[in-house]
Amino acid sequence: MAESVRVDAWLWAVRVYKTRSAATTAVRAGHVRVNGERVKAAQPVRPGDELRVRIAGFDRILVVRQPIAKRVGAAVAATAMEDRTPPREPTPKFAERDRGAGRPTKRERREIDRLRGR
Repeated sequence: MAESVRVDAWLWAVRVYKTRSAATTAVRAGHVRVNGERVKAAQPVRPGDELRVRIAGFDRILVVRQPIAKRVGAAVAATAMEDRTPPREPTPKFAERDRGAGRPTKRERREIDRLRGR
């Protein structure tokens, strides 16, 4: 087992990104930080390193438990990292219509638009 592995390869191996090239692109774009610092794709990660990965506008905080370079099954990938991401706040729901209520009337549509701030 290797002591360290490239950060882009590790992110791909533990299934944070679907492809290795997507992981490399994210690292180059600055969406990945290792121990608080922006890194290059070839930066090695070791057990105990903390990664902050920005995905879809939210940060995931991952701690490397085991450096792996090859893509593995989901169960093994879960043991190779520790996810310290705080839970997300639920998104507020706006006007919700009953299923089967039909199209909104002109008056109802205006009320919906007013609630949504349009």
